[in-house]
Amino acid sequence: MSINSAVMSSKRMDWETPDDLFAELHEEFGFTRDVFARADNAKCVRFFSPADDGLAKEWGSGEVCWMNPPYGREISKWMEKAHQEAFEFGNCVVCLVPSRTDTRWWHEYAMKGAIRFLRGRLRFKGAPDKAPFPSAVIVFEGRAGMSHSGATTRKRAGNRGNKTSRRTSSPQG
Repeated sequence: MSINSAVMSSKRMDWETPDDLFAELHEEFGFTRDVFARADNAKCVRFFSPADDGLAKEWGSGEVCWMNPPYGREISKWMEKAHQEAFEFGNCVVCLVPSRTDTRWWHEYAMKGAIRFLRGRLRFKGAPDKAPFPSAVIVFEGRAGMSHSGATTRKRAGNRGNKTSRRTSSPQG
C-alpha cells in the first residue's frame, strides 16, 4: 500500500509527528500534555491514549497541549475539543492537522486559531514517503494567552530553518 492510499484511507489515522517538527514547537511552547497518543509514540510524559478517550476527558486548566489528532472523520470533533479547551478552560492547544481549507471543520475551528502553514509536505515518522497533502499548525492560546490585538503573548522561538510560514489570523472565541 502506498503512503497516498494509506494516508487517505480510514485504515491508518495515527501518523506519528516528525521529531524535528515537534522539537521545534516544544522549544517554543513547552508542552505539558499530548492529548492523542499511544505509549510508543507519546510526545509528552502526560498523555491520553485512545483507551483514555481524550475527547471525553477534561484536559486541565492552564495546560500546554500538543495535538496530532486522527486525520479521519473524527478530526472535526478533535478540533472542536481543542477550541473548547483553549477558550473555555484557558489551555494552549497546538494542533498538527492537514491543511484542508475546503472543509467545514477548517472554517468552524481552524480559522479561529493562529494558522501556520508548513512549507512542503511532511514525512510522518515511520512513513516511507511524504504525505500527499499539505499540513498546518493551528494554535489556540485561549483567552489568558491573547493580547487585545489577537497576537500571542507567548515568547516565540524564531523561525529556525524557515520551516513554517506564519500567517496568523485573529482568534475568535
